[in-house]
Amino acid sequence: MNRNYTTTTASTQDKTGVILRDAQALMAVYTRATGAFACVYDHNYTPMPGISLETGGEKNACSLCANSFCTKGKKNVNVNNRPGAYASPCGKIHTSAIKESHRLGGSYTYECPLGFMFWTSPLYFNGQFAGALCGGGFLGVDSEEACARIHTIYGEAVSEGELKQTLSHFPCGEGQKVKALAELMLVCAKSLSAGSDGCHAAAERRTEQQAELSARIEVLKNQYPLASHRPEYPLDKERELLDALRRADTGAARYILNEILAAVFLANPDQFKHIQYRAMELAVLISRTDTGCGFSAQTVLETNSQYINSIREADTIEELTDAMHQIFDGIAGQIFSFQGMLHASALKKAERFILDNFTRRISLEEIARVSGFSAPYFSTIFREEMGENLSSYLNRLRVEKAGYMLTSTNFSLSKIARACGFEDQSWFSKIFKLYTGANPGKYRSQGGKSDSGIPEIRFSASLGG
Repeated sequence: MNRNYTTTTASTQDKTGVILRDAQALMAVYTRATGAFACVYDHNYTPMPGISLETGGEKNACSLCANSFCTKGKKNVNVNNRPGAYASPCGKIHTSAIKESHRLGGSYTYECPLGFMFWTSPLYFNGQFAGALCGGGFLGVDSEEACARIHTIYGEAVSEGELKQTLSHFPCGEGQKVKALAELMLVCAKSLSAGSDGCHAAAERRTEQQAELSARIEVLKNQYPLASHRPEYPLDKERELLDALRRADTGAARYILNEILAAVFLANPDQFKHIQYRAMELAVLISRTDTGCGFSAQTVLETNSQYINSIREADTIEELTDAMHQIFDGIAGQIFSFQGMLHASALKKAERFILDNFTRRISLEEIARVSGFSAPYFSTIFREEMGENLSSYLNRLRVEKAGYMLTSTNFSLSKIARACGFEDQSWFSKIFKLYTGANPGKYRSQGGKSDSGIPEIRFSASLGG
């Protein structure tokens, strides 16, 4: 065996051991602070020795911490012969829960067949599963139900008095309290997971991705119920995806991406390499989307190489899906950033034009032409960026200018109306009252408002300029 590999493996095991020992110390504090109990498992799903006595006392439950009635009961009853939910020993229940928490990358709460509540969170070292924290100390059912379940499994192996004495240590769990204890344990797990920043978040992200993808696959399965008929590669969806990216509509683009991936996965079961090739083709395609970002050919080629490598390094469907979503997020982020800058520049041009021309009638088409966008697209981005439509903005701007003139000049109402871009005095009075609550004459007689007047720059606050 390679000496360096042996040394590295031993070093990793030593550091993992340090994390687990630190976990035991932290869980001792956890139990003293919360009144719950805790146990630390290693990467082989084996509970660490000594932790049960240090962190649970009489409140330890089930085989998680060698509870007395579970231990005595299992000496007298072959649990594997019991039907249904009671067929598996407690160790398997906790192992399955730990695996589920590892898959989710976060906290997992569960209940054993006897009615005891537990929660668990995974530990990581350098991105690899290193063990888990488990906690408990509450009943998920009332004590009578717990007694009935215990007698069903173990018969009279545990005396009634001993059973009641043991159960008296376990209050019924309140949902919010158990949730809070589970979340606190997850915080502890994240703090202990050395060199694994983002590991929990990555697992949570992949779980969410798989849920979305599974939903799309189920839709396709309903459309193609026969295994002999599989969906063809959706070329039309590719075009829809590129169109959505060009519009910077990331929500629609992500939905379409999942539709494409679902079709590829369903049409190519057990053909992971083929799926990888399809994913590489799709990654290259979307990386070359003509969004106007102006990236050089060399930059595009280097980016494509990175994308292909990330897909090639994926070993599972989950990793491949995550790689595709990471690629998508990177491209969408670049497009969004660029479009955001483009919008800001366009709106500032429109701002200058409006301030120079609001004293006359100006159209959406004129303003959009100055911005460099089509009228419909400019109208959309204006509403999204400014929080109001263009006509509303123009009316408010004109009313503010008119309010300033009413209180600072002796001009007639008709002259002020024309100077502020209103077609006639009647329309001026109607719009002015709509925005200020008073007609122009009354507004002037009352001296207006102290904050009336038009700022020189109208868009700058919204555009960060």
